[in-house]
Amino acid sequence: MTPTKKSNPLLELLINIVIPSIILMKFSGEQDLGVVGGLLVALAFPLGWGTFELIGRGKINFFSVLGLVSILLTGGIGLLQLDTQWLAVKEAAIPALIGLAVLVSTRTRYPLVKTLLYNPTLIDVARVQQHLEARGTARDFEARLQNATYMLGGTFFFSSAMNYFLATWIVTSPAGSEAFNAELGRLTLMSYPMIALPSMLMMMGALYYLARATRELAGLKLSETLNTGDAQQPS
Repeated sequence: MTPTKKSNPLLELLINIVIPSIILMKFSGEQDLGVVGGLLVALAFPLGWGTFELIGRGKINFFSVLGLVSILLTGGIGLLQLDTQWLAVKEAAIPALIGLAVLVSTRTRYPLVKTLLYNPTLIDVARVQQHLEARGTARDFEARLQNATYMLGGTFFFSSAMNYFLATWIVTSPAGSEAFNAELGRLTLMSYPMIALPSMLMMMGALYYLARATRELAGLKLSETLNTGDAQQPS
């Protein structure tokens, strides 16, 4: 039976990117899964999730494709023992591509800002739209949504620049060596306070911007826009 429940973007990020990255960084040593074994296990997560989405929902999952590309690049650098400069390029390229995808998606029917921030999993989109239409402010809200898209894209470009800086600073040992794997682990650890937290704050800023726009244009408080599963109608 085809599932009708909406996808959870945070769960997709966890399965397609976070868990495979941890496997590559922490469990690809010779005493654990090995380089090839770790790569195969890491690939299984986005490949499995992407297959489930394709069969169950009939669509290609963006995060699964991103996860597969990221893992193949990281694993390939280690297996082929390429220059560590390629790791820095890869670390910067992934968020940069996401940022570009966010901006390009504004020209399509499915802007990514609606997938990452303004999505039915987090927001009662139907209720917000009803209030916007009733107040005649739907067009103004779309303009605010466009601004939030630029803010979201900027978050990923910031992450791209910081990823490149950290990778060139921390990872200096030859690819495929034990020291290389240890430095990858340190890179992952350092990325949380120096990249993930600032990026999260920037993304929360974009979410706050949307919440304020919703309050001004739809007349709804943040607590009234969150999707709690109740089918509330506008008064």
